[in-house]
Amino acid sequence: MKCLVVDDDGVSLTKMQKIIGEFGDCVLAESGKDAIVEFNHAWDQNLPFDLIALDISMPDMSGLDVLTTIRNIEKEKGLTKDRQCKVMMVTATADQDVVIGSVRAGCNTYIVKPFDRSRVIDKLKSLGYKVK
Repeated sequence: MKCLVVDDDGVSLTKMQKIIGEFGDCVLAESGKDAIVEFNHAWDQNLPFDLIALDISMPDMSGLDVLTTIRNIEKEKGLTKDRQCKVMMVTATADQDVVIGSVRAGCNTYIVKPFDRSRVIDKLKSLGYKVK
């Protein structure tokens, strides 16, 4: 599994990398703009991401804007929904409007901070990844 972990908070970024890194390769981005650069770079190398763990609240570009941009890029590439990367939104709030907005923008699941290893693994399993 190839994963992009996006978070402007260093602690959350490192924690998610350590958990998901047990099951595949992780690339880190500390901003929304960096996430889009990494996403495009992976496609340029013909090695797209399987999963993106994407923080919603970032100062330069919201996670929802990043998700919308990524889904538009995938649409331009003619990818069907089953070929799109899986996106797990990471949020500090379980606000219903935020969750609904994330789902409408095309996320596959979400996780609320603070998260732990077992919660992340449960989410990965729900996305179809074989993890222990």
